[in-house]
Amino acid sequence: MWIINAKYGSVDFYQTLERELLSLTFGEKNLIANLSNISSWLFHSLPDLNWCGFYLWDEEDKELVLGPFQGKPACIRIKPGRGVCGKSYLEKRSILVHDVDQFPDHIACDSESRSELVIPLKKENHIFGVLDLDSPKVGRFTDVDERELSHIMEKVMSQVLHLSRL
Repeated sequence: MWIINAKYGSVDFYQTLERELLSLTFGEKNLIANLSNISSWLFHSLPDLNWCGFYLWDEEDKELVLGPFQGKPACIRIKPGRGVCGKSYLEKRSILVHDVDQFPDHIACDSESRSELVIPLKKENHIFGVLDLDSPKVGRFTDVDERELSHIMEKVMSQVLHLSRL
């Protein structure tokens, strides 16, 4: 049903990816269903990933909790400031790590992961979770990936959150 024909990394690729994700989530009000499809679509559309998923903020426990994902089983709970996901959440910014061995306090859920990109998810000025992308290749993610995927997630989350009960 959805096929991205553009070359990965091109402007056309990211524009097509955005359209596909907006189409995939259009009209669905269930956040978990949408995040499940988003993680699957990203995992199968972006080359050289070994994990793609979401961690969602649990207000009661004051930590990030594993949400929908694609890949091997993962850490279930992450404290603010811990690892790349916790730091992204705490600092309210995307974090691109070229080599996870060089990142202090990296949480190694999958020992095959060598690089990581984490993008915070926002509703108004509130961070409600993060998108976490892992790769078995050092230097897999670029500044272009960070910029374009941050932009795409902002637009897609705006549509998704408009209907969901978050």
